[in-house]
Parts: sequence; C-alpha cells; structure tokens
Amino acid sequence: MLEIVIHQPGAPDSAAKLPGGAYLVGAAEECHIRIIRPDISRRHAQFVVHDDRLTVMDLGSRNGTVTDDGTALFPHEPYEIRPGRTLRLGKVEILVRRAETAPAPVAAVAPASAAAPEISLLAAEAKKQEIPLLKISGVPARLRPILQEIKKHAHRELLIRLNLKKLAVAGVSGDELKEQAAVMVREILSQLTVTLPPELPLSVLERELIQEAVGLGPLEYLIERDDITEIMVNGPDQVFVEKEGVLYRTDTAFADNNQVLSAIERIVAPLGRRIDESSPMVDARLPDGSRVNAIIPPLSLVGPTITIRKFSRKPFEAADLIRFGSVSADIMQFLAVCVAVRKNILISGGTGSGKTTLLNVLSSFLPNRERIVTIEDAAELQLHQEHLVRLESRPPNIEGKGAVTIRDLVRNSLRMRPDRIVVGECRGGEALDMLQAMNTGHDGSLTTIHANSPRDALSRLETLVLMAGFDLPLRAIREQVASAIHIVVQITRERDGSRKIVNVSEITKMEGDVITMQDLFVFRQTGWDGENRITGVFEPTGSVPTFMEEIERAKLDLDIRMFSRKSS
Repeated sequence: MLEIVIHQPGAPDSAAKLPGGAYLVGAAEECHIRIIRPDISRRHAQFVVHDDRLTVMDLGSRNGTVTDDGTALFPHEPYEIRPGRTLRLGKVEILVRRAETAPAPVAAVAPASAAAPEISLLAAEAKKQEIPLLKISGVPARLRPILQEIKKHAHRELLIRLNLKKLAVAGVSGDELKEQAAVMVREILSQLTVTLPPELPLSVLERELIQEAVGLGPLEYLIERDDITEIMVNGPDQVFVEKEGVLYRTDTAFADNNQVLSAIERIVAPLGRRIDESSPMVDARLPDGSRVNAIIPPLSLVGPTITIRKFSRKPFEAADLIRFGSVSADIMQFLAVCVAVRKNILISGGTGSGKTTLLNVLSSFLPNRERIVTIEDAAELQLHQEHLVRLESRPPNIEGKGAVTIRDLVRNSLRMRPDRIVVGECRGGEALDMLQAMNTGHDGSLTTIHANSPRDALSRLETLVLMAGFDLPLRAIREQVASAIHIVVQITRERDGSRKIVNVSEITKMEGDVITMQDLFVFRQTGWDGENRITGVFEPTGSVPTFMEEIERAKLDLDIRMFSRKSS
C-alpha cells in the first residue's frame, strides 16, 4: 500500500493512504485528490496505484508535473514513480512512500487550515455503485489518453493529405473511400515518432482511425453487437451502453468533439437533416431503423451527445417477449384477439420501457388483407404486411418552414382509405385527430403514450387533446376517450432492467364525469432470484372483458377460463 504526503507553501502537510485504483488529481470537484490552488489545473494529473507501484500521467495541466530529478512529464504519457520519490505539481510537492500500517478507510483528510488541500478518496460503499466496465476496444484506461493524442495528430495529418469530404461529394464509393483512407492511415502511422506501449497494438489504433475517418467511429464497434440495446455518447471521452438491461461504461472513445460531430453528420445527412448551432438538436435513424437523437453545444455542456435506441436485426416476436418474461402466453393471446376484433389499443409506459417493441409485436397481428398506414416521427416500426403505407414527419428547414407534423399526417391519413392507423407515439394535438379517427370507423388502431399507469395515460391523453387548441369541455374529451380507447396496456422497465407488462386494463364506460376501468391482468412481484432479477407472476383479476360476445361472434379461439382468478 502506498501513502502520499502533500506539502504546499504556507500550509501544514496532509497525508492519505492510496489503495489500488485510479485517482484524479486537481482542483475540480470530481477529483479524488482535490487540491484547490491557482497553480493546480482542474484536472491536473492521474495517479494509478497497482501492486505498490504508482503510475503518474499529466493531463495537459497548465503548470506541468515534474519529478524530483527535474524530469517534466509529457502530457498523457504514463511515468512510474517509485516510493521515496517526490512529484511537483505547480508549487505543490507530493512525496510518495510505502504505508507503514494497514490502511483504514479514508473518506477525506480534512485540511488543517483554510489553505490546506481537500483530499477525498472513494469509500468502499461508493465503489459498489460504480458503473461496470464493458471491454469493447481492449485499450486499457491508462493508455486511452495516449491513444487520443495520437489519433488527434493522425486526423489532422489525414485531413491535410486526403480531402475525404471532397472525395465523397465527387461520388467515390464508400468501399473505395474506406480503402483510400486505410492506405493513408497506414502511411501516417508508419511515420510515428512515439513508441507505442505493448498493450496498444498498432492494429487497434489503425482500426479506430479508419472508423472515425470514414465511418461512425467507436459506434461501429457497438452497432455490430446484437446484445447492446442502447448507446449513449456523453462527449468524446464517455461512451455508455445498455446490455441486458444493465448500464455499462465502455473502454472506447472518440478522438475529440469534431469526430463526434462528424459521426452525427454522417447519420443525419442521408436523411436530408442537419445539425449546427442554429439547429442544435436532431432526431434521425440508422439504416436498420435504430432511433438516433443528437444534441450539440451550446445546448449540451459536455460536448456533442448521441443517444441510439438500437433495433434488433430480427424484430422481436410474441414468442420472444414470452421467453424474456415480459408477458405471459395468456396475455399475448388475449391482445392478439383484441387486434383481430378491431379493438383500439393504447400502449402506455415510460421512456425505454419497450413501448415501440410491443407496438411492433401487436402490429404483426394486423391482417395482411387490410390497408395499414403507419405514422411516426422517425420510422422505427418493422411491419411485413403487403398493403402497408409508411409515413414519417419532417422537421422545418433552415428558414423554419416546410415542417410536416404527426398531426398533419394523421389528418392526411384519413383521406387514404386506411383500415388501420398505427401512430408511433401521441405527444401533441394529434391525439384529438386520433380519437376522432377511432370514433369514425377506423377501429383497430394502435398507438403509444408516455405515462406511468393506465389511469395516468388517460389523464395525459386529455392533456394532449387540449394541446390541439380547441376549448373543449373536459366531459366531452372524456367521452371521446371512453368511446375510442378499448384497451390500455401498461409496460414498465423494472429496477433490474427487465421490461414487463404490469397491467392490461379495459375502459368500460363513463360514470358521471369519471372514466371507469377494470384491470384484466396484472403482474405481481414475488421477490428476487439469485441473479438479482425480479420474480413474479402474471395474474388475471377475475374480471371478464365486456366484449366477449364480439369475440365469440368472430369465431376466435379464446378460453374464457384464462380470466378466472387463480386460487393462491
């Protein structure tokens, strides 16, 4: 175990033991070893302790990091400091030595005076809450700063030697462009004057450079993996993913902000959309249908950010949701029957709860012989029916004109002779047009809404109708809702990351000014298993749908016993 003793002019010494791990040193609040002085940069240096060895890396500080023999550390190059030696950060001296006694957990070493440094170390409990690391590129964290510096230099050189944008505009194919970039990258790397550490193969550096030059950078790694469902880029150095419902940070990163912007532009340009300071937010999609949202400075304070909701190459089917434990076979059979008898279904849930996935599965039950019109902000649904029309909204152009909203498309769809209308999400005044369509012969329509419970979904629907700009009485709105919506399906993302249908409710009628509902199925949690996953059962409530006669007249196979409450 190592110990550091910090000495600064005019203040008493402070000491702290350093268990194995990585520590940021600087004046910023997030630093583990915090030294508040004008000659200390916000993120001055990084200490990595491993097997009683200390590796120091200067993070491009203003006043540098110097050893006791006068060696000034090059920015982002690791340097090993043996016990007994001293470092100088600005005017602060740090002595590194072996600890004499067993360590006690140190949360902070309080300064002896106002001028003394504030040192805070990660407590054991906080470490339990650390986001786990998912190895993607295989580059160790301590070498990532070195890799980033080399990539920045190589990108600058690549832009000088090879005008990629000009080649792209000239009509050079993607494969040819990639090959030319690869040849130039190999030539640039062959002229490197920096000796690469053995843990950083030249092939990894070459692959990342090519991906960022003509592709989507680190996103290429992640999009290829089927087990990753969400990709979140918080600036160039922080790339997170969701895998099997669990959030991970990855060991990959972009070279700088410009490379993140280049990736965003390559995503949105083929769709005729743009992102710049005058239009700093954009929604788009990847060729496989995955949803993309990007937001850049000045709105984003951490740099350009990208959020990608990935779609499976093979769309999930009803059997997949049953296998995942998201729904029971009885509930899925009931919902399939509801689609067949043209019941209007509202899918409710929070962000990332799986509403679009469920909507896609239910849409697969729509008859092939009917004319289906889908309306979305960014086309995500993957329907395979033969008679299908897909509509997508359009944002305004640079002059603020030419926008086509979801509401415009819903109104237009009514003139297209649809048998079924599927709206990706109701989030504005289109809710009123959707309700009117459901009440005027377009039964069997499907849509989603953001809400935390079936009752909240109805309240939100009322609010969205009011956003249409008509001063309608609340009772009239509720009568429209009660008449139009038949089934509300509530889906939730649970604490373990799993998605489950927790309520299937039927809207029955109006009693006074209140819409009455009855739960048909609910999910009841029973506990947690050995892998820290929620366990529970999907139960019928004992209530029977009011439209059972319609199901019987349609000669559909639905056993009424599935609604009987099971004896516990």
